Amino acid sequence: DMINERVEQEKDSNNAFLLRTALDARVSSDTIRKAVAAKPLVQYPSNNKLAQQLSMIGSMVRAGLKTRVYYASIGSFDTHANQPGGHARLLGQFADAMRAFYKDLAAQGNADRVVSLAFSEFGRRVGQNASNGTDHGTAAPVFLFGPKVRGGFHSTHPSLTNLDNGDLKYTADFRSVYAEILDTWLSTKSREVLGGSFRHLRVLDA
Repeated sequence: DMINERVEQEKDSNNAFLLRTALDARVSSDTIRKAVAAKPLVQYPSNNKLAQQLSMIGSMVRAGLKTRVYYASIGSFDTHANQPGGHARLLGQFADAMRAFYKDLAAQGNADRVVSLAFSEFGRRVGQNASNGTDHGTAAPVFLFGPKVRGGFHSTHPSLTNLDNGDLKYTADFRSVYAEILDTWLSTKSREVLGGSFRHLRVLDA
């Protein structure tokens, strides 16, 4: 039936996530499965794929895996039609998942050790299209989370009227954020990774 099919799809999705993590981290899948078998210290929201992934990442952090970078994703932000309701729902899921993740890390005593960065591979147009949505654009926000993040808005808010052929003009190069994380948080030379030097926005208290 539909319920069993949905459960199997979620299992397949979780298994694929664990396998990808094992391959990326060069850690045995048995080690990872043992880590995520432990019950989280907090309740994560149900029916939230991002929360499921973050729950597993939280368990791996708690187990002391040596992995430096974890990757999770949430889709369906390509809102070409009927954007208002769907976009609000997605942002709610995103916020709920991140809130649970940092409550979990705090309960573990690991919150200060984790910085989270949320980004999209594309932005949205400023103007609405004929389908009550927005089409692919250029500039987009980047969110950072964690006790070591300096809260607030960094750089300059882009103009909604001074546009580049209908698109926002970005005011901060995303590589500035990456460079700061690489240099200060991961103790890696960003110039070698990014192929150039980029000014830090001073978003971290690291």
